[in-house]
Amino acid sequence: MTESALLNAAALDPAALDALQAFVERHPRLFVLTGAGISTDSGIPGYRDENGAWKRSPPITLQEFLGSQAWRRRYWARSMLGWPTVGLAQPNGAHRALARLETAGFVRALVTQNVDGLHQRAGSHGVIELHGSIGHVHCLDCGAQYTRASLQPLLEENNPDIAGAIAEPAADGDAHLDFDGSLPFAVPACAACGGMLKPSVVFFGENVPRARVAEASAALDEADAVLVVGSSLMVYSGYRFCAWAQQRGKPVAAVNLGRTRADPLLALKVAAPCAATLEALVQRLGA
Repeated sequence: MTESALLNAAALDPAALDALQAFVERHPRLFVLTGAGISTDSGIPGYRDENGAWKRSPPITLQEFLGSQAWRRRYWARSMLGWPTVGLAQPNGAHRALARLETAGFVRALVTQNVDGLHQRAGSHGVIELHGSIGHVHCLDCGAQYTRASLQPLLEENNPDIAGAIAEPAADGDAHLDFDGSLPFAVPACAACGGMLKPSVVFFGENVPRARVAEASAALDEADAVLVVGSSLMVYSGYRFCAWAQQRGKPVAAVNLGRTRADPLLALKVAAPCAATLEALVQRLGA
């Protein structure tokens, strides 16, 4: 553990850890649902504060991205500055702990609202990415696919004035850049057909693909309980699994700092840092 992780671990409530350990031992086939809070220790900012409110203005919507060249300029300008934070991020102790719990047989399914790919890099298998992957881009016209990393040199080369700007990183590869979309900015186009490129993520205002929801729902059926890690569940795409779990008679526990939309549904809540809590759980379970 890092020094900060050791300090967090020392501050954990033993009674809360006892309760979490007992919950997992009673329900050894977990449906784990993760959110932005699990990746903040990897340097990726979250969307919301401890009360579930936006830390900044809401992200771009699908309708804005598709409907306006100015919005697309704004999106890609901010993405150019924010991408390195996600692209260079490394899994933290919480990601690695869930991978170990999976190896030990405690995780039946891992469903994430995150788009950073850190669960896979930590060693988890069969991850269901509800909102897609920020590491990939596709053409809306011909379907050609690209890695996000491959576009970064092109963006920086074609927009040198903005590439040198300093902006605070924001969630999911965004950046706090006050960019006016009416200003010049070279938006990347498909190399195959010149069509519009879109990150392979579910934007706000866009529905999660039905097949993806059905896959996660089927995994929930095969699980004993739900464990939410690092999510306020303010977005329905994640919250619905807690509501469905209650309908199907499966208990829900959460490890999260701050309020969640599902608080009234929770059988157990551990208000503590994700990494320190899950690392301590792994040690207790001998995973």
